[in-house]
Amino acid sequence: MDNLNKTATAEVEPSNYTGSKTTFDMVLKQIRDRWPSEAENYDPYKNCFTYKEWVRRGYRVRRGERSLQSVTWVEGKDKKTGEEKKFPKKIFLFFKTQVDPV
Repeated sequence: MDNLNKTATAEVEPSNYTGSKTTFDMVLKQIRDRWPSEAENYDPYKNCFTYKEWVRRGYRVRRGERSLQSVTWVEGKDKKTGEEKKFPKKIFLFFKTQVDPV
């Protein structure tokens, strides 16, 4: 498992995580619940990505793994009023312990 943890980190560019403390805390709590010993290794810039991002980086999410969930806010037009608003969007993330290199 130690070897996997070393390989399942971003060796390219960091994620598009914007630094939200709320998001950090939300995901960290889920990691602590599932993998208590891994919580100290959580780095949203380097080892917790969406499914597509892991694939892009040369990893695959193991079959049967459940995602960690977070929320981000996206801008868009309200269909009723036409004005610009921010809407919540669920984000599904996977931690480094849930992936294998391809």
